Amino acid sequence: MKILSLETSAKTASAAITEEGRILAEVSVTAGLTHSQTLLPAVEALLRTAQLSLTDMDLFAVSRGPGSFTGIRIGIGALKGMAQGTGKPCLGVSTLEGIAANFWGLAGVVCPVMDARCGQVYAALFEGCPEGLSRLWPDDALPVRELGEKLAALGRPAILTGDGAELCFRELSAALPGLTLAPPQLRLQRAACVGLAAEQALRKGVSPISAAELMPEYLRLPQAERE
Repeated sequence: MKILSLETSAKTASAAITEEGRILAEVSVTAGLTHSQTLLPAVEALLRTAQLSLTDMDLFAVSRGPGSFTGIRIGIGALKGMAQGTGKPCLGVSTLEGIAANFWGLAGVVCPVMDARCGQVYAALFEGCPEGLSRLWPDDALPVRELGEKLAALGRPAILTGDGAELCFRELSAALPGLTLAPPQLRLQRAACVGLAAEQALRKGVSPISAAELMPEYLRLPQAERE
């Protein structure tokens, strides 16, 4: 099964094609432009390089959140157009699960964290296994201090990854000696990891949905609504 995946939840816009656990092609752009400027050209370059078309895809997957409200809307909007235009199904993947998929197949506890601003982070917890990832905590928005308390109660070493990993490591590592910081190349959101997470979801029995059913999951209200 060929899956075209998009990741637009943070500063980098990326697109990838995966098939049965293999990354066939991937394009990432962090050029200071908006995702609305870079995403579709990236998809065009991806398909051209892989010598494939949208109609060759069996499924479209996208990072559905948490993350940048604007970025998530752009990614989901673009994916809906591709899925509707080709009549193919789609699947939304947790941004945090996509980040954790950088460690797909590796043993250990992985804690993906994203800076949610306002003194909070988005976080979840996964354990690596040969088949991919096993979820230990649901996605949540919480203060860094509370994340530290949950990790302490876990009583196991954990790896911090994601764009909030450095922030959390600075604040929590003194009290949690088993905490480690993932190397920079394993901390970023990647469309290929969204595709791998989508494959695992299908193996676990998650059913694809139509473009009309695909919705973002922000975990908290936009700033305008909070205020």
